[in-house]
Amino acid sequence: MTRMSLSTPTLLTARLRLRTFNESDMDALFALQSNAHVLRYWDAPPWSDRLRAETFITACRKIEEEGTGTRLAVDRVSDDAFIGWCSLTRWNPDYRSASMGYCFDDAVWGNGYATEAARSLLTWAFDTLDLNRVQAETDTRNTASARVLEKLGFVREGTLREDCVVNGEVSNSWVYGLIRREWQP
Repeated sequence: MTRMSLSTPTLLTARLRLRTFNESDMDALFALQSNAHVLRYWDAPPWSDRLRAETFITACRKIEEEGTGTRLAVDRVSDDAFIGWCSLTRWNPDYRSASMGYCFDDAVWGNGYATEAARSLLTWAFDTLDLNRVQAETDTRNTASARVLEKLGFVREGTLREDCVVNGEVSNSWVYGLIRREWQP
């Protein structure tokens, strides 16, 4: 498999800035990832250790250096507030595929920020990385996330039965796919 370092972009939308994570994001990132309400459908428990934020930011740099993906902090332009993040991981240049994910502060849910950020990242992915397919997964109980994916043009392709066990709770995930020829930026 061909690998090259990815140059993490700074992407601007009407309301958002998607940018590289830095050390000043640690407190806001920890607050987001330790929020049990935000992570109730996540594939891992909420963080309890502040060091996880540092580890996460280090991992962001590593996946970029390895050429396997990018994770971008999302700021609201109007007040420069960190409101979440969006990622493209498991980039495979040979298959021209990757996986997309996102996580946003519950205080901003329902404002279209996840859709706006993901649309910007997908435009970059299809245009710059020449992807043919982007995949995403969401807990079957997370209907809001499913709606975001469907608004972006993703098609539900199947269900992964009992694929996650977090704190003893078993859950299913829906698998979504977006094919280049179906993408409408």
